[in-house]
Amino acid sequence: MAASVSKTKKTEQSKKNSIFKVMINDIKDWAVRSRKLGTVDLPFFFIVMILLVMGIIMMFSASYALAISEGNPGTFYAIKQLKFAAVGLIAMWLLSKVDYHFFQNRFISFFLFIVCLIMMVAILIKPLHIGVTLNGATRWIGIGGFQFQPSEVMKFSIVILFAMLIAQNYKRMKLLRIGVVPYMLILGIVAALMMMQPHLSGTILICLIGLVMIFVGGAKMSHLLGVACLGALALVAVVIYKIEFEGISYFTTRIDAWLDPKSDIKGGGWQTWQSLVAIGSGGFFGMGLGNSRQKFRYLPEAENDFVFAILCEELGFAGAVTVIALFALFVFRGFYIASKAPDKFGMLICVGFTVQVGLQAFLNIAVVSNFIPNTGISLPFFSYGGTSLMMLLAQMGIVLNVSRNATADDISMTEKKKNKTTRKRVSKNNKLQER
Repeated sequence: MAASVSKTKKTEQSKKNSIFKVMINDIKDWAVRSRKLGTVDLPFFFIVMILLVMGIIMMFSASYALAISEGNPGTFYAIKQLKFAAVGLIAMWLLSKVDYHFFQNRFISFFLFIVCLIMMVAILIKPLHIGVTLNGATRWIGIGGFQFQPSEVMKFSIVILFAMLIAQNYKRMKLLRIGVVPYMLILGIVAALMMMQPHLSGTILICLIGLVMIFVGGAKMSHLLGVACLGALALVAVVIYKIEFEGISYFTTRIDAWLDPKSDIKGGGWQTWQSLVAIGSGGFFGMGLGNSRQKFRYLPEAENDFVFAILCEELGFAGAVTVIALFALFVFRGFYIASKAPDKFGMLICVGFTVQVGLQAFLNIAVVSNFIPNTGISLPFFSYGGTSLMMLLAQMGIVLNVSRNATADDISMTEKKKNKTTRKRVSKNNKLQER
């Protein structure tokens, strides 16, 4: 009996040691790779920096009146955003140096996902008193004077987790039980928690990111379409249930305002209508930077979800097209980096983060222009928000690291070719000398 107990203890200890050995070897591998990196993709880097600078300038212009009305200096929100940007840029620089394969570790990716799940559950537990409710939605964790949005971290976690799982099962992604079902279960849990907040736009965004990654990962289109239809039906059923049985007017108010903003212009349609007024007031070249009228408390959330409306008012059609073109270039260059990635994990990470920014920008502009109902989604790099900006810049650092690994591989390939050619020349010269 004692011998069997000692054997089980030894096997458990050996398992633990093997897990730690794997983790240590992984850390050694990415540390070695980090020393052999090439240069970052400069076009992508400059696009990110232009978007960031433009975003901070426009956020400052949009938030100036709000800050003064609250008894703060006009630069109050801009300074806070600059601090968040500084932290984000440090994170971007660090993650551009650290090899991205660090996140391919199974323990790290699952640990990050579980932490995000715990935070999203904690928001909904009222006795904990950490969930912050704004405009009828509980999406923030508030501890002391610090607030952050777990759903922003969840976007990052989903991309990392899906990239790791798809890269490991890439050859078996055509199978329904491996290529679709596990990912749909993960998305279902996340979507359920987000709809409890409620956060419809965040739910749609995360589900779309997941579906794109599964598709790029090699899943069958027929499987994806079937599961996507079931997911859409489930989402509609949840919305109808919340409206009919729980009496939540969050959804109906926004749908009514979308269909006819004038129907309740002093209530649910006020924000949408004022946004359209701001866009229409801009004309072709706008009223000039800082000259918006709608930001003087006419347009709610002018510094946040509706900063694009203020941009249209101040910079006009020309400014709006410029920003849209920058986001289009961002998506194009992100996909280019993904196509040059050294492996499947790097490719999937780039696709996930690029799709996240592109889809979020599209949804925000669609909401601001009343193309789709108001769902409360921020514009990447432009809207006020510390968690979103810091996470975005951290993600850009990982994409830049993938580009560095790609250039390092290109350099090593060219060096190998040069070495081959030099060897051939030396061998030819030796043969000639021998003759």
